[in-house]
Amino acid sequence: MKRHPVILVADDERKIADVLSAYLERAGFEVVCVDNGREVLTRLDDVQPSLIILDLMLPDIPGEEVCMAVRARSPVPILMLTAKHRDEDRLRGLRIGADDYVTKPFNPNEVVARVEAILRRTQVDRPLAERLEYRGGDLVIDARSQTVYKGGADAELTATEYKLLVTLSRHPRRVFSREELIERVFGMDFRGDVRTIDAHVKNLRAKIEDDPKNPVYIRTVYGMGYRFGGDEE
Repeated sequence: MKRHPVILVADDERKIADVLSAYLERAGFEVVCVDNGREVLTRLDDVQPSLIILDLMLPDIPGEEVCMAVRARSPVPILMLTAKHRDEDRLRGLRIGADDYVTKPFNPNEVVARVEAILRRTQVDRPLAERLEYRGGDLVIDARSQTVYKGGADAELTATEYKLLVTLSRHPRRVFSREELIERVFGMDFRGDVRTIDAHVKNLRAKIEDDPKNPVYIRTVYGMGYRFGGDEE
């Protein structure tokens, strides 16, 4: 029997956790609830969630720290929940590895829709080859394991960063506008600032470029967007 996707919900407000659990289970997900950041980290390996819904205001460890600790170990998608409404807070969450961001109070149906959208966009189609190598193997995209290697080491990309890199590398030298990348990486139902993609490009460059300020793989085309330059010598 096919296993249903497992959603790990981390929120110390029992009512919120219960509501999210009910709506997610109704949508066909399995749900595991925890109420602190330490338990997220200790249960990550045995639960093996398809996605984590992470409240930023946890009682023991700040959600931002939990996010970074998870991201250091796994590319599992993370949807942040927070009472903070400022754009700076949302962008900071994206920069440290979150895939999406929902502010409280929220509509549970919207959270379910965002979970479904994140899972759709992180189920990446394989590139044209199962293993793509650039610049003598300096950068390797292994589609079988959905892992990217930089200089022989796992680059530890998030699911969103992987989708962004694969989208660009499948169409070398083609210039993608921010709007096109948002649609391909986040889906048609994304609502937010298109410059969100810039934060993910910055994170991706930090992981795969020798000099992120002078990138060779993810090139900026000023006034237009981004393109992949890995096949250029």
